Amino acid sequence: MNKEQVTGRIKEAAGEVQEHVGRAIGSKEQELKGHIREQEGKAEKNVGDAVAKVDDLIDDAADKLKSR
Repeated sequence: MNKEQVTGRIKEAAGEVQEHVGRAIGSKEQELKGHIREQEGKAEKNVGDAVAKVDDLIDDAADKLKSR
């Protein structure tokens, strides 16, 4: 797991909590801020997933070159 995956998941969870708290206390502003934070976290996690996939592809290519 890379840094982007970890921080993305943390932001996503924190945003979801903030969104639910905002809803519970009747604050549309906090609910919206939480939703935005959650979406930012999801995007960051997706970037981390893509970076991990590229790293895996590079490692696989390097392994294939070594075996030649």
